[in-house]
Amino acid sequence: MMGCGEGSMAILFLLSAFAWITPSSSLRFDLQSGQTRCVSEDIKLNSMTVGKYTVINPSENQPMPESHKITVRVSSPYGNNMHYADRVESGNFAFTSSEAGDYLACFWALDHRPSVTITLEFDWRTGVAAKDWTNVAKKGQIGAMELELKKLVDTVKSIHDETFYLREREEEMQEMNRATNSKMAWLSFLSLVVCLSVAGLQLWHLKTYFERKKLL
Repeated sequence: MMGCGEGSMAILFLLSAFAWITPSSSLRFDLQSGQTRCVSEDIKLNSMTVGKYTVINPSENQPMPESHKITVRVSSPYGNNMHYADRVESGNFAFTSSEAGDYLACFWALDHRPSVTITLEFDWRTGVAAKDWTNVAKKGQIGAMELELKKLVDTVKSIHDETFYLREREEEMQEMNRATNSKMAWLSFLSLVVCLSVAGLQLWHLKTYFERKKLL
């Protein structure tokens, strides 16, 4: 029978094995004055999503310069506005996706002369990674072992849902390819009919011309 220590090691091993597919995105990038940068995230339907962005202050212990304020907009695949903030230096957003597909988070740097470089940290998490496990543990008054088990169960469920979601996307792409191939086949056939019709009309015109000139 597996002991407590061995069970903990097995759970940690499984969590580390599944961690690589957990939907999350954390990055740091630079943005020039007057420029825009967008980050996309493929999110499935009814998935919890949280994001946090912060402009790095170029001068520690000093107020953030006005030139380092940004405008942020997060939009859904169909263009619906999920989050908007104007002239801010930091912020966060959270929502449950009502549409499946690529969500866009766009960052605009204010136009400034002379031009400045803004360094931005952006953390975007979806699914299991978006859940606040600390509050889950506090509200449920559960121990570390049970918390790891809950993480593992949610991770496995997320993997299962992600697999079906990818399968659905693959079927959609295959259906789109079949429709495109069918349209291309009809277009090729129509082009061939048009070419043959034009060639036939040319032959008929030449024959009529030569007969009129009594060359045939």
